Amino acid sequence: MKMTNGKLFSLGIQHVLAMYAGAVIVPLIVGGALKLSTEQLAYLVSIDLLTCGLATLLQVWNNRFFGIGLPVVLGCTFTAVGPMIAIGSQYGISAVYGSILVAGIAVVLLAGLFGRILKLFPPIVTGSVVTIIGVTLIPVAIQDMAGGQGSKDFGSPENLMLSFGVLAFIIIVYRLFTGFIRAVSILLGLVAGTLAASFMGKVDFGPVADASWFHMVQPFYFGAPTFHASAILTMVLVAIVSMIESTGVFIALGKICGKDVTPKQMTKGYRAEGLAIILGGIFNAFPYTTYSQNVGLVQLSGIRTKNVIYTAGGMLVVLGLVPKVATLTTLIPTPVMGGATVAMFGMVVASGIKMLSEVDFGKQENLLIIACSVGIGLGVTVEPDLFAKLPQGIQILTDNGIVAGSLTAIVLNLVFNTERKKVNAKQRKEAAVQAISVK
Repeated sequence: MKMTNGKLFSLGIQHVLAMYAGAVIVPLIVGGALKLSTEQLAYLVSIDLLTCGLATLLQVWNNRFFGIGLPVVLGCTFTAVGPMIAIGSQYGISAVYGSILVAGIAVVLLAGLFGRILKLFPPIVTGSVVTIIGVTLIPVAIQDMAGGQGSKDFGSPENLMLSFGVLAFIIIVYRLFTGFIRAVSILLGLVAGTLAASFMGKVDFGPVADASWFHMVQPFYFGAPTFHASAILTMVLVAIVSMIESTGVFIALGKICGKDVTPKQMTKGYRAEGLAIILGGIFNAFPYTTYSQNVGLVQLSGIRTKNVIYTAGGMLVVLGLVPKVATLTTLIPTPVMGGATVAMFGMVVASGIKMLSEVDFGKQENLLIIACSVGIGLGVTVEPDLFAKLPQGIQILTDNGIVAGSLTAIVLNLVFNTERKKVNAKQRKEAAVQAISVK
């Protein structure tokens, strides 16, 4: 198919629309939870869109040092939402960006060695971590459905009607349509819900009129980054989980494009992801990962050229420089956001369960690993003072449910499954010796 400028633009904007809801909903959730002002929230959305574009361009640009060179789109990872809210609530927003910076550097440094580290994160570990993250996010969505914690009209019939109406709209779209329309069902739900809320007098378009048409990015907009050991450990774990997710996406996309992805290419892909995370730390955006929904779009459209992704990346950069677009996004009422996020956070839980489906549940040890890691992770989240009287050095590993649950899963996996592999290897060796002696 001859690729004209018009076709390039239409295919590029299709990729932008497929990832747009995921790209803007993360800053809206995190910014709302950390009580940012409308102006700060608009900046957060703007800089996120711009950094999504830059991160995408870094990944598509295949050179000696970084870039997978496949038609991938990068966006902020949902895995980081819960940890960012927890870090920001405990240490302040500057600690969020300090931890993101260090996590990005860690990814760049670990890129070449990740094949070995990957053994510490089999499906039983990653599935447990993602499940913990998703379950801890659900209460945030439920509070938003009622109007947001502390709101005067919390739980009012109007708020519930809006939130459940958005959820119903998304489900109906998902049921009646396939392909691209289904892929943007969340975005359509947010638009429909905001329009309905405007007729109810719950949307003020004044900030959009006041917003400028253009602004320049500002590094460290929220101040100089600060560094806390537990926050850094949390974000490094999040980055490693994102790298594991990206591994599957790279392999799947390679198959779609008819290319064998080599270890060297994987290393460059991880390195580009690390650079994208560092950009997120510098410009006060987010950790970035490869978006699987855009891989589905590549398969659906059959268009595998990188020029389409270059176009989509450029569009995201331009959108990030236009505050009016970002401000329009911030007008989404909290109940509307809650209706959409309950579905999205539920999908995070579902993704964790899907990862766990690869686990051999015939082994009781695996059931115990999941039970203990999810139990500890949720327990620390529900009762954060559980380990408050322990020494500060130990609290680095215990004051965050995601870290505590992840470490529990890693340690128990090493205790049970590594030992079992050694025993099986020894038994196979003995059987081979016996076979030789019989002969």
